Parts: sequence; C-alpha cells; structure tokens
Amino acid sequence: MTEEMEKTASILITGASGFIGSFIVEEGLARGFDVWAGVRSTSSKVYLQDHRIRFANLDLGNPQKLRAQLSELKAEMGGRGWDYVVHAAGATKCLRAEDFFRTNTDGTRHLVEALRSEEMMPRRFVFVSSLSIFGAIREEPVRTPTADNPWRYAPILDSDKPQPNTAYGRSKLLAEQYLMEQQDVPLTILRPTGVYGPREKDYFLMAQSIQRHTDFAVGFRPQEITFVYMADVVQAVYKCLDAPAAVGHAYFLSDGQVYHSRRFSDLLQRELGNPWVFHIKAPLWFLRAVCWVSGRISRLTGRMNALNDDKYHILAQRNWQCDIEPARRDFGYEPQWDLERGVAASVKWYKENGWL
Repeated sequence: MTEEMEKTASILITGASGFIGSFIVEEGLARGFDVWAGVRSTSSKVYLQDHRIRFANLDLGNPQKLRAQLSELKAEMGGRGWDYVVHAAGATKCLRAEDFFRTNTDGTRHLVEALRSEEMMPRRFVFVSSLSIFGAIREEPVRTPTADNPWRYAPILDSDKPQPNTAYGRSKLLAEQYLMEQQDVPLTILRPTGVYGPREKDYFLMAQSIQRHTDFAVGFRPQEITFVYMADVVQAVYKCLDAPAAVGHAYFLSDGQVYHSRRFSDLLQRELGNPWVFHIKAPLWFLRAVCWVSGRISRLTGRMNALNDDKYHILAQRNWQCDIEPARRDFGYEPQWDLERGVAASVKWYKENGWL
C-alpha cells in the first residue's frame, strides 16, 4: 500500500471496542487511515478516545435497522462506502449456544447483506475468525520427540476438514462458509490461535491465579499449544488488505512457535517476580464435571462463569499447532512477538493499569 493510499483510504472496524478491534483501530490511525469504529450504542469507548476516530453505531442483530444505519453513514461519507471493512465483532462467551450463532453467524450475514443492499461493498472484507473452527484434530502422535523436533503432533493445515467441538467454533465456521459462498465479497479470512496481550481478560485470569499462588492445568497427555500476540494479529490485518493473493483464502496466525503446556504459566510466574506457585494438574473427567456444573449455574443465575462446556473442550484439546506458511507467502506475514517478549509486555501493562 502506498503512502498516499494510507492517507486517504477509509476503513471500518467492527467490534472496535473489543480487545483486538481496539488495537486495529489504533494501528489504522497510525497508518493515516480514515478510521471508523463500528460499535453498538452500549459499547464502552474506554480504548477509543482518539479524537480522529469516527464512530459508526451498528446493530448487527437487526438487518432492517442496520441497512438504515449504513444508508445514513453512506450519505455522511458523500455517497461512498469504506475502502476496507475488518469484521472483528463477535462473541467469545455466551450463556447459551444459540447466542453464538446469533452474533457470530447471523451478525456476519446481516453485515454483508446490508453492505450489498446499500452498494457499499469494500475492496477488501477481512473476517477475523479463529483456529477453533477446526476443533480437536490431529491429536494422535505422529512422531517421537527428538532434540531437533520436540513435538509429537502434526500442525493443522488449511486443507484439513474442520470439526469444531465448541458452539463458538461452529458459529465461526458457519460464518466462514457463508462468506466463502458470496461471489461479490473480496474476502480474506484470518484464523488466529490464542490471542493475548494488553486489555485481554482470559489470559489475565491466569496471571491473576499465579499471583495468588495457583496454576491449574488439566489432562495428562502431552499438550502442544500456540499463541499469537495481539500486535501480530493487527500486523496481519493490514498486510493482507491489498494483497491480491489473499483474496478468497483463509490463513492461520500464530507466532510461528510451539510451546509445552506450562510455558505460558512459567513465564507469567517469572514476570510476576517468581512467586511460589502450587501447580495442580487435574484429570479431564474432573474438569468435565466442574464445567458442566458451572455452565448450569450460569444459565440459572444469568451470570457468565469462566468454566463452561466450550471452555472444557478448549482446555482438553491437546494439539494447537497450525501452519502459518501460507500467510507468510501470500501477504508477507512475519510474527515479531514470541511468547517471552509478549508475556513480559502484557504483565507490564497489567501492572501499570492496576489489573495486577
């Protein structure tokens, strides 16, 4: 992308008030884009304070209202739409399975249909999906660990058949399938593995637990996991925007490394000043029972708990390896943040902002 394009191009980021979306907004401003933050009327704007941000209130759950909102925004922009749309809005936690599909699947369909109806289809539509659409596949060991290759499992490939085992993963897969069927959508799909960094709350709970001297893990079979720091996800978004080879394709995002299951907690422990930690490893059946009970309590009380049916499948999955070579090849993705550097930056932010 040329410097001139960066100064004049407009971009809509849905889910702009969220963890990933707020950083995509910040990077767009840094690159000189005309940045529109797609939010709900009730969304927090705590990370959207820059005066250059233009807001687009979007109701992705109401297709008629959404079309009217886009029509008004189009008029405000002088009869044109956005050059780029990054659809990062989505639900990662819901009390009921159907809520995932209403937000992640139907919301995506409503957005595309409204863009088409108002003749606002962008020149690139980036959908932020997830590695979770593949579920627990390639979990049988294919090699004996050696000094040169300490890993037992094989990476998940984009040619593998998705077998999502969570409502979240199924809702994202259905959204992907819908998008791939739309011939007029200049689509690129990004499938990050576990995303962490400042402002992220799930991995923060691990840091909080370790600060309180407890590290909880489950399952006795080896677990090989992957991570991606939020800045590398943001990098991928902007690198794929004008890459011709990325149209119509989906890409995994990780930091390019594989880690043993305790590496993240060990790094957290170090960054927190090496507090003493009681490491607990429970069998999967125990986690299953706890998640079942916790999920039922959530439905009865209407309050979200950290452990539920989806969380069980995520924690139980043994292989999170994925192949990022296609992203490197097609749009020059090159992760800059390994886990050690990313955890240090995350903990620093948590401390500076009073989370820890």
